[in-house]
Amino acid sequence: MARKNEVMELDAVVIGAGFSGLYMLHRLREAGLQTRVYEAADGVGGVWYWNRYPGARCDSESIYYNYTFSEELYNEWSWSSRYPEQPEILQYLNFVADKFDLRSGIQFKTRVTTARYDEDLNRWQIETDDGAVVSAKYFITGVGCLSAASIPKFKGLDSFKGEWFHTGHWPHEKVNFAGKRVGIIGTGSTAVQAIPVIAKEAGHLTVFQRTPQYSVPAGNHPYDSEYVRQAKENFSEIKQQMRESAGGIPTKPANPSALADTQEERERVYEEAWAKGGVGFFSETYSDLTINEDANHTAAEFVRSKISETVHNPEVAKKLMPTYYYGTKRPIIDTNYYETFNRENVSLVDVKTAPIVEITPKGIKTTEGEYDLDAIVFATGYDAMTGALFKMDIRGKDGVTLKEKWEEGEQTRTYLGIATAGFPNMFMITGPESPSVLSNMPVSIEQHVEWIADCIDYLRENGVETIDAKVESEEDWSKHCREVAEATLFTKTDSWYMGANVPGKPRRFLIYLGGVGPYREKCSEIAAKGYEGFTLEASSKTVK
Repeated sequence: MARKNEVMELDAVVIGAGFSGLYMLHRLREAGLQTRVYEAADGVGGVWYWNRYPGARCDSESIYYNYTFSEELYNEWSWSSRYPEQPEILQYLNFVADKFDLRSGIQFKTRVTTARYDEDLNRWQIETDDGAVVSAKYFITGVGCLSAASIPKFKGLDSFKGEWFHTGHWPHEKVNFAGKRVGIIGTGSTAVQAIPVIAKEAGHLTVFQRTPQYSVPAGNHPYDSEYVRQAKENFSEIKQQMRESAGGIPTKPANPSALADTQEERERVYEEAWAKGGVGFFSETYSDLTINEDANHTAAEFVRSKISETVHNPEVAKKLMPTYYYGTKRPIIDTNYYETFNRENVSLVDVKTAPIVEITPKGIKTTEGEYDLDAIVFATGYDAMTGALFKMDIRGKDGVTLKEKWEEGEQTRTYLGIATAGFPNMFMITGPESPSVLSNMPVSIEQHVEWIADCIDYLRENGVETIDAKVESEEDWSKHCREVAEATLFTKTDSWYMGANVPGKPRRFLIYLGGVGPYREKCSEIAAKGYEGFTLEASSKTVK
């Protein structure tokens, strides 16, 4: 470790020790680069280190939610169930770190505060919160799209006499809710997982809901050994299907249009998908649900009918029924979410009609009354896509900060979601305008890590000093991303996809909707053409 006033010289610095950082470290070390990963936590895992809230589990099927770069690794690990819980996923990432001896390349409990590009040296000067300074040729972010917790600035929070928690920064020790009056703010994917679990323990749970959500049963179940054996036997085929698919998970082809079927046929399709559970209701029923308002209405009505059937109190059921376009917020899967509102110790408060005024010493006050609470859970989500990057002071050419370029300038712009003009030799793993959160993340992470590692190999082999996205390339890519998104219903819904959950954040859809497979082909094509769309320089001479 470099002491204060000393500068450690490295080939590459990687931020974050989750799925992204672990694989990036492995690839760069295999290529012989001196690499250091900086991680704020005291262990590996990334979001799976921090997200320890009750009920936390993956919503991608586990046989697909893992690395595929090593068949040996795939064969050595067996998941217990279709949708594993957080402890098991964290155990898996620790298993990976140990298998590939990655801990020696990670500096834990260290947060990068500043990363500044030095145009004279063509290197990144990186400062950490312990006062160390590091110089690296390549600066790579693996900070995750959903890692910067968003806590609304409620008046009076500091006055609250009880305990409060954010789901994204949950304590390591068990939180005891037994017999307590608990309030949870938010009903997004995290809350939908947490609410049924907390309700079983709490004396009373009050759910403060602003926007009701569409949720489909997860249909979670333990895996039998034969199913696991077959998955391992078909590793190569599964890997190819994942990489060529639209969302990073092999799915059966969806029916072309919900409007082409009769109502009876649609009901049968939806009922089968509902019974099967999981994300298939969104991805395997009809292909026009996110592009055609009338088709979308059929799916939305079906889910609303299920809410009405499940929730006994008609008034509560009505409050739980969403009205936005189905699937244009994060598709949610659950275990007994709607059923939980039939419990006598659970109540629902609509804070859209009666907004929260303040947090008081005793609990939460809305425009209609005050709720006495012993504990408050903030399931209020994250400053998605850009928030974690803005937590660092990243400065490119001419000292321009990333935040100045993206948020205070015209718009967030990237080239492929991997690079952004004016920030040479900086790479983002699953950055804005890549498939990222609308895909199976490990698949997208692997693709980015491999593309970045291959790019660095190319630069070294060809004596290239710097690589920087061209302004026109990122403008074209951003325009393409917007055009693809605007041809769907996604941009017609306020969601964290659009940054709508963070007050004052510009409304922009920063996810590439063209599909994992086509995106991979585009990235490969650009690489095959000598990194078309980038400016490559050898010392002071431009290569292309």
